[in-house]
Amino acid sequence: MKKWIKMVLVNLELIIMSIIVIVPVIWVVLSSFNTSTSLATSSLIPKDLTFNNYVELFTKTKFATWFINTFTIACLNAVVAVLLVLITAWVLSRFNFKGKKAGLMTLLILSMFPSFLSMTAIYSLFVALGLIGKPLSLVILYAIGAVPYNVWLVKGYLDGISISIDEAAYIDGSSKLNTFFKIILPMSKPIIVYCAVSQFMFPWMDYILPNLILTGEKNYTVAVGLYSLITGKENSYFTIFAAGAVVIAIPITILFLIFQRYLAQGISAGASKE
Repeated sequence: MKKWIKMVLVNLELIIMSIIVIVPVIWVVLSSFNTSTSLATSSLIPKDLTFNNYVELFTKTKFATWFINTFTIACLNAVVAVLLVLITAWVLSRFNFKGKKAGLMTLLILSMFPSFLSMTAIYSLFVALGLIGKPLSLVILYAIGAVPYNVWLVKGYLDGISISIDEAAYIDGSSKLNTFFKIILPMSKPIIVYCAVSQFMFPWMDYILPNLILTGEKNYTVAVGLYSLITGKENSYFTIFAAGAVVIAIPITILFLIFQRYLAQGISAGASKE
């Protein structure tokens, strides 16, 4: 009886959590086909379905420009951030030097603070450097900000790769950098994919930093651009906003499905500690 009750409660919890997650997704998807324009007049199940919201998304807004801006920032961020994180984690995993422990603890402490707490300092610094309004500023912020959040995870993965492999390569005449690029990196594919995908995802969801740094509608990311459609008294294009959300979700979902196996391996392996 206790086993049966436990099974019922567990399945009931899973059903409730699934409903909480799925219903808003279904509502947004159906709203993107609604003939109305505002949140107040949209319903869960539209009486009439239309593709006009998707047409207007690309014809009456600069969604295509916002999409390209975000895609470019996301790709550059994924490449630069992964290189910075991997090199930093490799140095901390393979070499002993003075201040190593203090550096690791500093990174751990920094990862506890969200990036928007330093918005005032970031804005003042970028104004002085002339980077306000330039998408490059977001790449710099995201890539550097990825180091404290991912180094411990990647270091845990690299610690699981036997150092005897490095030593065997050194005996054969390989340099440290050559060993890193030709031996360590190919063996770290799961954690590389995890970091790359997570960093690629970040610019699509972030609103605070792009809204602070970027100026001009042509420089907006999709988060800032779409949010501008539903803010203010005259902007109530919720169904167009919903259509944009669906368009963004499609490539991201495909990306997760393609790399699902590597993502699971990267999280589980990187979570192991000495």
